[in-house]
Amino acid sequence: MEALPIYHGAITREAGEKLLLAAGADGSYLLRDSESIPGVYCLCVLHQGYVYTYRVSKTESGSWSAETAPGVHRRLFRKMHNLISAFQKPNQGIITPLKHPVINCANAKRSPGTHGVQAALAVGGGRTLHGDGDLEPKGAKNVTY
Repeated sequence: MEALPIYHGAITREAGEKLLLAAGADGSYLLRDSESIPGVYCLCVLHQGYVYTYRVSKTESGSWSAETAPGVHRRLFRKMHNLISAFQKPNQGIITPLKHPVINCANAKRSPGTHGVQAALAVGGGRTLHGDGDLEPKGAKNVTY
């Protein structure tokens, strides 16, 4: 997971919201560890001042899956980057397509080749942000699926 530039590790929900609000653009997104369920991740997406959180986990067969809006068919992906790519398209069961990756600087420095910052920026027009804790969320509301 550390190879993904958008993975921020064990940051809190509040810290993730601050990073997304600092990015400011609808479709900004990041991936973090779930605070409540070990081994589960949260795909957090900014849309109109709200942060929407989708749980992402690995199935027993090793595929990746995200909990999306009710009534949307569950899809399985062999690799996490395939899941991210799929959700960059509209009408995939999340509030808005993933457009602007919020890069974790520590992971981006370690990520070689196509999984590095340049690939993430080229795909999503991402912004590199540092979580300094000084940012105040304005109007942040968290919605979990």
